[in-house]
Amino acid sequence: MGFMEEIRQCTPQCAGDEIPWERIERLLSGIRFSDMKTTMQDPVHHAEGDVYTHTRMVCREVISTAAYLALPDVQKTELFLAALLHDIGKVKTTGLEGGRWVSPHHASVGSQQVRTFLWQACGVCGSQELLAFRETVCALVRFHMLPVHLMDGEDPERRVRGIAAVGEVASDFSWHLLCLLSEADMKGRRAEDIGQGLAQIELASMLAGEAGCLHGPYPFADRFTAHGYLSGRNVRPDQTLYDPTWGEVILLSGLPGTGKDTWARRRRPGMPALSLDDARDTLGIRPTDNQGEVVRTVQEAARAYLRRKEPFIWNATNLTRNTRRKLIRLFEQYGARVKIVYLETDLDTQKKRNAGRSHAVPENVIDRMLEKTELPMPDEAQSVVWECTGRDA
Repeated sequence: MGFMEEIRQCTPQCAGDEIPWERIERLLSGIRFSDMKTTMQDPVHHAEGDVYTHTRMVCREVISTAAYLALPDVQKTELFLAALLHDIGKVKTTGLEGGRWVSPHHASVGSQQVRTFLWQACGVCGSQELLAFRETVCALVRFHMLPVHLMDGEDPERRVRGIAAVGEVASDFSWHLLCLLSEADMKGRRAEDIGQGLAQIELASMLAGEAGCLHGPYPFADRFTAHGYLSGRNVRPDQTLYDPTWGEVILLSGLPGTGKDTWARRRRPGMPALSLDDARDTLGIRPTDNQGEVVRTVQEAARAYLRRKEPFIWNATNLTRNTRRKLIRLFEQYGARVKIVYLETDLDTQKKRNAGRSHAVPENVIDRMLEKTELPMPDEAQSVVWECTGRDA
C-alpha cells in the first residue's frame, strides 16, 4: 500500500472516528515523534507541556468540527496531515531565551521539513495531484500562525489576498482551511489567551471573506494587474492595468534531472535558451568551482536579448525566492513579462536523468538543494505555473 492510500485510511472521515496513533507513528516514522515528546514549550502559552501532547490535542480539535466533516475527503486528509506536522519545526528551533522556551521561525522551518519528508520518504512528488497535495500541506504548515497575527502587520487586506494566491498553484489551499487549522491550534493547548486568539482568527476569516478570497484566490482582472497589486504597487485590486510589456522571458525552476532542457526544446522550439550548464561547459568551469564568471557571462547574454526585446528562456535550478527575485528584477527593468515555470518529476526518474548528465550532481548535494527549495509563488511574477515532467520528457 502506498503512502497516499495509507494516510487517507488514517484520516478520520466521520464524527466519532478514532485517530489511529500507532499506525500514524509508523507511517510517519521519519518525523521522529519521540523528539516531539521531549521538545518543551513555554508554559504560559502551552501549559499542556511538550510538542507531541499539543499535536495530539490539535488533531482532536481539527476532526471535531462540522466544518472539517463537510470537507471533501482529500481536503480532510490535507488538513489532518497538516495538523499532525504543523509544529515539527519546533524540534529544530526550540531553545531557552531569557529563561523561557522559544521556537523562532518554526513554521517556515517546519514547512521545509514537511516538503523534504513527503518528497523523499513518502514519494509525494512527480504528478500534478501529488504536487498539489504536498504543497497544500506545506502551505498550511508555513502559515498556520498567520490568522492570529494577520492584523499586526501593515496592509492586512493585501496580505490576505497574497496568501490566498497560493491556491492558484496549490489548488486545495485556502484561507478557509488555514483558519480551521489555526483555530484547532489555538484550542489544542492550555492557556489563558485562547479566547483572544480565537477572536483574531475569526477576524482574519471575516477579512478574507470581505476581500473575496476566503475559499480561493482573489479574481483579479488579469495576471499583470495581479502581479502589480501583490508585489506592493499602488494598485487597487479591482483595477485593470495597462500592460506595456513587449514579450515573455521564461524562468525555469527545478532540481537537476527534472527535464528542464527537454521542456525548453519541446515546449518552446526555436526560442533561445540561456543555460548555466552550457556556459560552464563552454568556459571549462566545474559545478564545484566559483560560479561568478558563469553567471556574469549568462547575464550579459540575457541583457543582449533584453535590449533587442527578444524573448528567451533562462534555464537554471532557481530554487530559492531570493535567487529568482534578482533575475526577475533584471528582466522587468527591460520591460519583459516574466513567466516562472517550476518543473519536478518522480524520484526514480530524477535520479536516472541526473546520472545521465555529463556532470552529474552528487545525490547528497541534491538532497541539500531540496531542503532549501522554495517553490515559486504567484506573487513573484506575471505568470507562475507548476508542471510535472514524465519519464519520456
